[in-house]
This record gives sequence, C-alpha cells and structure tokens, in this order.
Amino acid sequence: MPELPEVETVKRTLNALVQGKKIQKVTVRLPRIIRRPDDIRMFETMLEGHTIERVERRGKFLRFLLDDLVLVSHLRMEGRYGLYAAGEPLDKHTHVIFYFQDGTELRYTDVRQFGTMDLFLPGEDLSLPPLNKLGLEPLDPEFTPEAFRDLLSGKNTKIKPLLLNQAYVVGIGNIYVDESLHRAGIHPETAAKSLTAEQLERLHQAIVATLTEAVNAGGSSVKSYVNGQGVSGSYQHKLLIYGRKDQTCYSCGSVIEKSVVGGRGTHFCPSCQPPI
Repeated sequence: MPELPEVETVKRTLNALVQGKKIQKVTVRLPRIIRRPDDIRMFETMLEGHTIERVERRGKFLRFLLDDLVLVSHLRMEGRYGLYAAGEPLDKHTHVIFYFQDGTELRYTDVRQFGTMDLFLPGEDLSLPPLNKLGLEPLDPEFTPEAFRDLLSGKNTKIKPLLLNQAYVVGIGNIYVDESLHRAGIHPETAAKSLTAEQLERLHQAIVATLTEAVNAGGSSVKSYVNGQGVSGSYQHKLLIYGRKDQTCYSCGSVIEKSVVGGRGTHFCPSCQPPI
C-alpha cells in the first residue's frame, strides 16, 4: 500500500498534470469505488463543470480541491492515476474517468479494486470520515519532539503498532516504521511508555529524516507503485532494513531478522535494536 512518501509524490505529479483543468464529464465504471454520495449518477453530475484548483494530501489520502467541492481519494493497494489523451485505449482495470474540456482524461485504475472516493462540500471533508480522526502529519511543523512525546506518553502499546495507527501519526506504513525504528535503534516491540527522552528524540528525528529522504526519492517501488506519470520511485534502493531478512546489517554486520509484530511482518537488527 502506498505510504506517505508515495502519496506525496502522486500529489505533486497530479498538481503538475491536472491543476487548473476543468471537468467536462465523469464516468464511473466500477460503482463500489465511490462511497459518497451513494448515488453514482449524482457523483458524476456533481463534478461536471468544476475546475481542479490543486491537489493536497492528508495522511495517505489525496484531496482534490475543486472550486466548490473536495474529492477525497485513497489508493489502497494498487490504485493509480494517469493523464491520457482522448481516444487512447482503456486499460481493463480503469474504473473512473474524468474527462477534461481540453480533451485530456484523468483515469483511475485499480487492479485490486480496493480504492475509494468520497465527494464533499468544502469544509465537510476534514470533519467527517475518513479524514476526521487522523493524527499528526509527521512532515508538518506541528510535529515537534514535544508533540511526539506527549502523543506517546503513558501508552503501553508496542511502539510499532502504535506508529502504524493513523489516529496517532499519519502516513507511516510498514516500510517506514521499520526503517525509522532501525535508525533510532529501538526494538519494534518496545512499549511506547518505556522509551526514554533520548530514544524519543532519536525516533522523532528518524521518522522525519526517513520520510523526507523517501519523498525526495519519489517513494519506494517495492511492489507496483508508480507516480502519476508512470515513473517508479527509487528509495527502495536505500532501504536499510525493510525486505532484507537474513542479510547483514549495514551498521553492525549482524543478520537481520523478521518477525510478526501487531500482525505485520517486521524487520529488525537484533544487535542495533536490542529488546528492552
């Protein structure tokens, strides 16, 4: 599933591709992608004639800000957006098509069909599901060491599943949690409330540094991820721990192990990240 760096990259490429384009019509070919409104024809007609002013990101969600509507989109496992010229052959997994007045088309494809779209009036989207209960943005100025410390204070939950919980910190999925914990030298099963002030500072720095580097590299194309222009990310070539089971740790030479923490496959170095 695309995580914060991948969704941020898609956001940036979409702004380059569709910002300022006016929607002529919309065709939904797979109704279950649309969750709000529940009337698919209403979804199509509401978007007609509106202009995409810009695309923003909230956690792992894309927010298409139109002149007086907000479209919230989650890519889930395999969702992709691409801009095409009118008349180009349709991929069989194309589920939603936005036809622009200039003759181009923004197509949403999704092999797994898990993606979602919700349409809101301005101001509604941040106060209603799916965005209303999301936590701190780790690349925003508000994500300070103090805010991070307060967030984890008194939590007896293991640190990895806590960081994966989007109600606390958004956008950090399995790849970047493993990478951040490794950088900070923290075992993934450590209880959050047992972390020292020094460990919390290291973890905060590791999260920000890891995500920033990943965004600058266009994300990680570990599986099928590409950005809005069909280009793969390159951060997978810089991963220190994720996906490297039974290989040697770059820092100490120990063999990297993999276990299951909070129901997720988890990579860690037993020497660099000793259990407490």
